[in-house]
Amino acid sequence: MEEKFSRVEVITGISKIAALQSALGKFRITGMTVYQVLGCGVQHGTQEFEVEEKKEIQLLPKEVVMMVVPTDEVPDVIEFLKKELYTGHIGDGKIFVSDVTNIVRVRTGEEGMDALLSTEK
Repeated sequence: MEEKFSRVEVITGISKIAALQSALGKFRITGMTVYQVLGCGVQHGTQEFEVEEKKEIQLLPKEVVMMVVPTDEVPDVIEFLKKELYTGHIGDGKIFVSDVTNIVRVRTGEEGMDALLSTEK
């Protein structure tokens, strides 16, 4: 049976990245991509302590962590991420999950799980 994969993308605050990177290393994540973005959620960039509703969107600095994991591990990864990122305050983040139809390591042509695992000996 061919293994299925999912892409898990986490959008969170910059201050969470170091702890998240360390914690994911303990969770058997073999690789990840992190990039800086600007964005806002349903609060339109409103800070938690601001009481008036903003009409204008304010883009805030965020980080996106993208990783590909076996689909059967996604529920555990999501629960892990929710616990790791949770503060109970606005800006804890969002997690997006999507299907991955294939993975190809360009250098060797390996596909699927072989493309994710280290081939170094």
